[in-house]
Amino acid sequence: MEIQRYNRLKIVLAEKERTGTWLSEQMGHSISTVSRWMTNKVQPSVEQLYEIARLLDVDVKELLVSSKNIEANVR
Repeated sequence: MEIQRYNRLKIVLAEKERTGTWLSEQMGHSISTVSRWMTNKVQPSVEQLYEIARLLDVDVKELLVSSKNIEANVR
């Protein structure tokens, strides 16, 4: 079964030259939690997305896959 991509966290971290370890330390979450977010196995909450966006100095929209792209993959 293919995992649906809802967030771009792994991509944005790479663009910002940051790691999942760095993000886990900044947020006080385990690396396994951040890893699950990065692989889209689990999604961060809205509040967590805003905190991630603040830490990475990006608009929260940059962390999300467009709903149009998700709909196209479902069909």
